[in-house]
Amino acid sequence: MKRMGLIFRSKANKALDRAEDPRETLDYSYQKQLELLQKVRRGVADVATSRKRLELQLTQLQQQSAKYEDQGRKALSLGREDLAREALSRKANLQSQITDLETQYQALQAEEEKLTLASQRLQAKVDAFRTKKETIKATYTAAQAQTRIAESFSGISEEMGDVGLAIQRAEDKTAQMQARAGAIDELLASGALDDASGLGRKDDIEAELERVAGGSDVELELARMKAELTGGTPASQPQAIEQGKNDTPPPPTINYQK
Repeated sequence: MKRMGLIFRSKANKALDRAEDPRETLDYSYQKQLELLQKVRRGVADVATSRKRLELQLTQLQQQSAKYEDQGRKALSLGREDLAREALSRKANLQSQITDLETQYQALQAEEEKLTLASQRLQAKVDAFRTKKETIKATYTAAQAQTRIAESFSGISEEMGDVGLAIQRAEDKTAQMQARAGAIDELLASGALDDASGLGRKDDIEAELERVAGGSDVELELARMKAELTGGTPASQPQAIEQGKNDTPPPPTINYQK
């Protein structure tokens, strides 16, 4: 089972490696970083909203505390010390709430500053990653195009490999047909094969005459060359051929007398 699991993981890893496109992976990573940046920004907005609500509550409590203080002064001016004491007691209660809210407000403000700074840093990292991503994608695309062009020129690409094999097969078949045609011509000329059409067929006498004529031509050429070298005229020439040419019988005469 361990061996089967190892084989399966290795096959799956190889298949994933072939299917993986670095450009798509970079785009996916950039998208995830944008989502994280968006979450940080929403967190900053939420903290700022909470801080603003505490600020409004503090303003209301401070206004209420000032109102109780004014009421206490008026009560004392009217000789109502009991009312002045009640107003100051309410003011004291509000003051404890104001102190708690101020503590929370300062904590939220510090948290907001931290999140804002983190958001700015993350934004800078995302921008830098986007620039690097586009550079890597452009470099990868250029390298891929260059590789395909080089493979096409060298003939090792899949598409051009099929074309190259087809051309090679066509050339081999052409060479084979040419060799076969030449061999058949040689066999026909030597008489080893008969011409079935009868157009180029020669009998034994005609073949022998052609052979003798070819030999006499060679002898005449050789004699001519010897004469040129010695400065004279050819010493001898084949007589049989010349006599054959001169002893051509005249055409028969036809008597038209009635």
